[in-house]
Amino acid sequence: MIKLSSNEDCCGCYACANICPQHCIAMEEDQEGFRYPITDERRCSDCGLCERVCPVINRFAKAEYKTNVFACQNMNEQIRAESSSGGVFTLLAEPILKQNGVVFGARFDNVFAVVHDFTETIEGLEVFRGSKYVQSLIGNNYKKAEQFLKQGREVLFTGTSCQIAGLKHFLRKEYKNLLTIDVVCHGVPSPKVFSLYLKELDNMQNGRLEKIQFRDKTEGWKKFSFVTKRKAGKNTVSYRETLDKNMFMRGFLQNLYLRPSCHACPSKAFTSGSDLTIADYWGIENIHPEFDDDKGCSLVLCNNEKGYQVFEEINQDVKFLETKYLDALVSNPVIERSSIPNNMREKFFELFEHKNLILLIKQLTKLSFQSRIKHHAISIVRKTKVMSIFRKAQKRLR
Repeated sequence: MIKLSSNEDCCGCYACANICPQHCIAMEEDQEGFRYPITDERRCSDCGLCERVCPVINRFAKAEYKTNVFACQNMNEQIRAESSSGGVFTLLAEPILKQNGVVFGARFDNVFAVVHDFTETIEGLEVFRGSKYVQSLIGNNYKKAEQFLKQGREVLFTGTSCQIAGLKHFLRKEYKNLLTIDVVCHGVPSPKVFSLYLKELDNMQNGRLEKIQFRDKTEGWKKFSFVTKRKAGKNTVSYRETLDKNMFMRGFLQNLYLRPSCHACPSKAFTSGSDLTIADYWGIENIHPEFDDDKGCSLVLCNNEKGYQVFEEINQDVKFLETKYLDALVSNPVIERSSIPNNMREKFFELFEHKNLILLIKQLTKLSFQSRIKHHAISIVRKTKVMSIFRKAQKRLR
């Protein structure tokens, strides 16, 4: 039976709820807005399956495969513009669908909560494109994926590292017809916080909310914008805030309302069991400046032979170059490192339901000049340490 001693011990992957043969585990929302397993002990047979599939209790070892790393851009400029980074997800998903396969990903529902779902059509990929900086609800999608796999259909399952680890533990066997892709994750913000944020936007913006884009690239990939589109009468009105001005993104990037487990992620550093890992290739302008046009660049990490073979099959549709993992890691440290908790996190959750949310985020993330200098210095020290580790690793490999 799943019993949590701390909220940090649950990543919210839903593996336990999906595996329970008695259907006695419900994922219930806590005061912060994150979901945790609650077991109906009267119906529990104490079979232990929930514990055996938990990716926090049972952690995969780091993959032994020598990772192949690529910088990539989809040559279809429209799809790249609609995507958060280089548009490589669509290229990986389309061949699966052309084989009568199924693709799982995260989308907004009709009230703009983020949920996992699947599509069997190329047109259906559109809702999965673009980042959604909220923890998605897996629901019973592990069970659905298993059903498709047992039917012999090709399945692509995308998600955060802990969601992929949860799926792999739930399945308890390898499937040749399964391809898994995890997305490099800074951490997942509270769905409840995001819902409250949208309510405040409803009071500030005119019209009915129709679309949200966390990563609109109209003003560039590196200075992306949070955009809402609303229907006001016969007109569609867009509201845009760049990364540096949007309060929800500021709170997210400063780790103000991440899930507790994100500060001790059980599936970082190639321990999710995924075939491929994708991310933004931040820092590409320093490593490969000739490859940077500020329209978005994907980082693709092939974690095993299956992942590498799949990437080779899309080579003709993608502009790419091979890059070094250690170079990519410098500006993408969350590939290996969990996010550090914000020391204002506890205060935030004490107040977030009783104060104006946007003003509260602004207040708690406002850094003094001295603090900004300190954070900048810490960042330099961390990068220096990372580079030192890299150089030592490179010397050992020679």
